[in-house]
Amino acid sequence: MTNLKEIPRSLELPTESSFFLFGPRQVGKTTLIRNTFIDSSTLYFDLLVLEEFIVLSTDPSAFRSQVEAKKDTIKHVVIDEIQKLPELLDEVHSLIEKYKSINFILSGSSARKLKNQGANLLGGRAWTLSLGPLTHQELKGDFDLKTALEYGTLPQIYLLAQSGRTMEAQKYLKSYVNTYLEEEIKAEAITRNLGSFLMFLKLAAQENGNILNYSTIARGINMEAHTVKNYFQVLEDTLLGFFLMPFTDSIAKKIRKHPKFYFFDTGVHRAISRKTSLELEKKTKEYGEAFEHFLIREIIGISKYADNDYEFSFYRTQSNLEVDLIIKTPQGEIYAIEIKSSNNPANQSFAGLKSFAQICPNARLFCACTALKASMQGNIEILPWQELFVKINLVVK
Repeated sequence: MTNLKEIPRSLELPTESSFFLFGPRQVGKTTLIRNTFIDSSTLYFDLLVLEEFIVLSTDPSAFRSQVEAKKDTIKHVVIDEIQKLPELLDEVHSLIEKYKSINFILSGSSARKLKNQGANLLGGRAWTLSLGPLTHQELKGDFDLKTALEYGTLPQIYLLAQSGRTMEAQKYLKSYVNTYLEEEIKAEAITRNLGSFLMFLKLAAQENGNILNYSTIARGINMEAHTVKNYFQVLEDTLLGFFLMPFTDSIAKKIRKHPKFYFFDTGVHRAISRKTSLELEKKTKEYGEAFEHFLIREIIGISKYADNDYEFSFYRTQSNLEVDLIIKTPQGEIYAIEIKSSNNPANQSFAGLKSFAQICPNARLFCACTALKASMQGNIEILPWQELFVKINLVVK
């Protein structure tokens, strides 16, 4: 089985610019950085190393001293987990201005702490990039759909599960959720009541992929609606999930409507739901939901790597006709995508696509499914899900 160092990532890191690299824990940020900046001209600072953290937190100027001592021999300076010591960014800013030949690579699991503390985000002097879990395009021949749906594609966990070490993969997933709660929520004092947030998190897992009604969710756990809304924002800010907004050409209407929320990884979602030990069975509702979750996350994630400025939304009518994903390109093209975990989707599955075609007649209509070959149903293209990425121009290395 391939190891993580051998998997080429779709995100290509710039070597002649300073940048932030954000992403959830354990997606491979450090591995990607170390694979890219491998020579002696790179100076590393790892804030997860206790001794290094203590030295720099006690005296941030020690960072400047170490950089300036090697200014003639280094081209890159890496600070891993920058959110643990935001005050270093003032030193970085000053050094960027002083030494044009040195680029700074700043990685972290969340920008939330940096923003909340009013940290110096370098005023446009550094790019902002993001890395997510492995994609099927990155895994190539090592990709297995069942493993991805059950365990997600966080590198270490996916590789364990794919190699048959499923019990270890399950333990790592459970540990991942506990680490998130301990380090991202409790350590950053995002909420004073960790117990209430834990209650919310379990309910949020149940609402994965559903249209959010904050008031209804709040009543279920005896909270205020604004607290629930803020907690969902915490999940997005700490990179544990993302919102998908409803389709409309009016920004004002979009703001008033309720979004959907998806966790960033199918395995992490199952861990929060306490279902990692349960096998997903085809033709079940849960399998279909996991497949939809995976494919939406996959499309949005690969789009970020392609840097193509696609806009994503979902479509739903008052009579509950729905299309899972709407994509609008900068050129004005619109793709409407229904997702079905079936080899032969029934004709009634296309009611949402047909409804959408009435309000957007120029849209290209797709049904992404597990069929072995493509076919047509009127003006709807029924595709094996892998082929969809070619149709919507989302193929990256």
